[in-house]
Amino acid sequence: MGKAIVAGVGPLEGLGASLCARFAEQGLHVIASGRTQSKLEKVVQRIESEGGSAEAFVADSTDEAATEALFDKAGSELELAIYNTGNNTPGRISEMTSEYFEQSWRVCCLGGFLFGREAVRRWKAANHGGTLLFTGASASLRGRANFGAFNSSKGALRNLAQAMAKEYASDGIHIGHVVVDGPIGGEKIIKGIPEYAEKLGQEGMIDLKGITDAFSFLYHQPKNAWTFELDVRTSKEKW
Repeated sequence: MGKAIVAGVGPLEGLGASLCARFAEQGLHVIASGRTQSKLEKVVQRIESEGGSAEAFVADSTDEAATEALFDKAGSELELAIYNTGNNTPGRISEMTSEYFEQSWRVCCLGGFLFGREAVRRWKAANHGGTLLFTGASASLRGRANFGAFNSSKGALRNLAQAMAKEYASDGIHIGHVVVDGPIGGEKIIKGIPEYAEKLGQEGMIDLKGITDAFSFLYHQPKNAWTFELDVRTSKEKW
């Protein structure tokens, strides 16, 4: 059985969990990685109850040793690696501490570098290809007032992903980036910010299934028709 790693798995009704479920449905053994054991266990239990195969792995994406251990866990059967880890760090630059700014970069970009590096190292050593996908955001493409830390860190991740895509395509490694342009209709907004979710309505939030469709499409592309980037948004989103 081939394996997939999904980093950045949180709430059961969230993008990370949805990606785990989708690729488990497609026959991969999924390693769900995140910082909270209880959340990961719920994701694994749901997958197993539906006939899939999964396990939890607690790791901090900015910890180099933990990231190496995560890929050691997957071993040579790794086919797909998704870096879904991110943070939302609003704030005005003049009022921001250097530690706050750096942490945004560490989670979005440094963590993406560590994750991506380990994926390509393993695939190159095994002399076979794989698919490495990164989750982007509106901030990946444009700067916005009051989100300078997040804009810069997600923009850096996108440039890193693009450089890696060009660097490792000849090794048979498909690297892609999915821009999630807008609020996601998942637990973080629906339960965490219910008044905002009500204001947006279902048509104003990006459907989880639609986002996972984009990742699945990239994973299944043939080598002679690879796409680097897809963007997903609602019909109401201004862009």
